[in-house]
This record gives sequence, C-alpha cells and structure tokens, in this order.
Amino acid sequence: MIHAVRGVHDILPAEAAKWARIEATARRVFEAYGYEEIRLPIFERTELFARGIGEATDIVQKEMYTFEDRAGESVTLRPEATASLLRAYIEHGFHVHRLKPVKLYTMGPMFRYERPQAGRYRQFHQLNAEALREEHAALDAEVIAMLIEFFRELDLGSRVALQINTLGDAKCRPLYRERLTEYLRAHAAGLCPECRERTDRNPLRVLDCKNPACRSVLDQAPSIHDSLCFECAQHFLDVRQYLEAMGIASEVNPRLVRGLDYYVRTTFELTTTELGAQNAVAGGGRYDGLIERLGGPPDPGIGFAIGVERVALLLADMREDDWEHRRPVAFLIPIGDEALKRLLAVARAVRTTLPIELGYGNRKLRSELERAHKMRIPWAVIVGETELAAGSAVLRDMEAGQQQQVPFPELARRLMELGGRS
Repeated sequence: MIHAVRGVHDILPAEAAKWARIEATARRVFEAYGYEEIRLPIFERTELFARGIGEATDIVQKEMYTFEDRAGESVTLRPEATASLLRAYIEHGFHVHRLKPVKLYTMGPMFRYERPQAGRYRQFHQLNAEALREEHAALDAEVIAMLIEFFRELDLGSRVALQINTLGDAKCRPLYRERLTEYLRAHAAGLCPECRERTDRNPLRVLDCKNPACRSVLDQAPSIHDSLCFECAQHFLDVRQYLEAMGIASEVNPRLVRGLDYYVRTTFELTTTELGAQNAVAGGGRYDGLIERLGGPPDPGIGFAIGVERVALLLADMREDDWEHRRPVAFLIPIGDEALKRLLAVARAVRTTLPIELGYGNRKLRSELERAHKMRIPWAVIVGETELAAGSAVLRDMEAGQQQQVPFPELARRLMELGGRS
C-alpha cells in the first residue's frame, strides 16, 4: 500500500464541503470590494522567490521545494503567492493598462518543507488578496477590513483578534536594525540557537520567536516605534484612525514582523487562542518596493494571505442542514434497461437545477430503496415494465411510505416542485 507523502493530506468529501464554503465566501467578499481573480502557475523560476522573498529568509534558505527541470533551469514550487502575482502584474502590463488601485485575488496550494503540525502542512492552501499602485493609509485599513469581513461572514469574527504593527521603511528601519542587533548580541546567552544564528542574518525575525526563554529577552528589546521617521509614524497613525472610523478594534504589537523580508510599514495578523502556539490564521502587510525589486515600476502594494487549513480547523463541523441543498431531492430507480433510458432523460432535465441520484437498473428494487433510505433522500421514483406500459412513474415519499402515479411528461416538473426550484 502506498501512503501519501509526509506533510500532505487528502481533503475528503466531508471536509471538501467546508472548503467550498470558505472559498465561496472569499470570492463573495473579495469581489464586493472590487477584487478580480487571477490564477497563477504552481511553479516559477527560483530567482523570483529568492529575489522577492529575500535570500536571508528561512523560506528561501531552508523550506523551498527547488529542482532543475530537463532543460537545466532551476524552478521552485511556489512557497507563497505574492511574488507570483507581482510577476504576472509586471509581465502583463497591469501597471500600464489598468486604473489604480489594481485589486487582485488568488487561491490555491503552496509548498514549504516545514515540520508538519496541526493546520500546517508541506502542501498547504492560501487565499491571497493584493492591492497595487496605491499607498494611501486608507487602503491599508480597507484591506484589513475586507479580511475581517471574510471571517465575519464565516461566523468567526468573535474568535479572531487583529494585531497590527509598522516596520518602518528603507529610511528608518536600518537604524532600528542596528539597535536591535546590538541588543541581541548583548543578550545572546539568553537566546535559543536559532535566534543567535538569526541575529546577524535577519535580526527582525528574532522578534517572532515563540521560545519562552527568548520571549523574556525580547520583552526588553528596543521597539521599532522609537526609530520611526515622521512619515512612517504618521502613516501608522492614519491606518489606526481609519480602522477606528470603521469600528475595527486592533492591538498594536511591536513584535509583529511576519516572516518575509519584503514588508514595510503596515503589517497585521489575525490570531486566535484556539489553535495552540501557532496562533495566526491570516496575515499580511505593505510591500512598497517589491514590485520594483522584481523588475517592475516603483509601484506600492499591500496584501494578505489566509491559511485555509487553519480556517477549516476553526469552523465547527457543519450541521447536516448547512448543506441540505447538496442532498439529492430524489432517487430515480429504473428496473431494466428500457426504464433506465426513460429516467436518464428525466435525470438530465432535473439536474440543471437540482441534485438527483440515479440507479442503473441492475439492482433489485428492495436494495435500491434501502440505499435511498441510507442516503436520506426524501423521494424515490420507480419505473419498471408496469410503469412503462402505463406511461407514468411511481413517486414514493420515503418518510411517509406513501406513493402516487406521475405521468412521464410531468415527472421532471414535479421533482423540481418538490425541490423548491420549479
């Protein structure tokens, strides 16, 4: 028996219904805010992620699935979606042909070689939204509002909390990086080995460490807010005021840095207390400068990613009636091939609006009725030689056990009436 590779998982039918709900909610909310869907390749040139995400990040150094294709070119399964989306934005001239802001969303699998744990896999799935060519702080607030609206639509709004921060920009962050590096070197003895290794390579990532020993050191570390330039401080203040104007509560977390080098100014996460130490279910931030780094114009951008597996864990098991509309309204039971031919046409007509289950005429009537009962299908349609001769089908109420004759020309319409879709 061949098992699935470690770190990947099958999304079975019962779970797939929940995923369909998540994806449908994302499309509805995002498009209400003016975002359009874009579908992206699963693999790209490795250079795109190395340049976009950052050579010093753990993702690029340790976690990417990278290989050479038969032409000897290095390609990588996408570890995140933003770099791919921006590559498409540049390649297809969206910065020339579209009015700003350009609003796009995408969804699908990503790949990172991480330690598998609850809600985190080596193949995982994200919903991504990106707003480009606009740097106004109100856009930052609106993007966050859209993210929160998505969770509210899933009845999860009360189970997540918004944390926000600013990381400054290319003018003020270098000073903070120096101050933080100096502090971390002075307190290296209290840091875990990974944080000591990160101190010179990527000191801001140390702030994100969940190790309790490191947290006690980091609680006294310099704050980015003490190093901000006037423009960055004002931008962050404006974002908070716009959020407040929309009635959105937030907590400022000076340690919130995210895991990607390209973020500047606004960063944010939605967290929950229900999923253990890995508490983030969604997050993102502003990445002004990244488009230019990838060979495009100096356009600003902001976006977020939602972890679908994490959201699915938060969603309570769906009640049966949540997906009642997916259950077939009727089980069509032919007895013999001629009856099957007659019911195939009926099934095709009704399935334009309603789900229908169809037997194939090769089982006994008793077994087919038992199957309809186990599937909790409310109606059964029975057609055999007698019904063919009479020109009508037997329509059986599976719960009451009562049945009636329905002429064949009226059968499809009658079933649609029973399903409430006439």
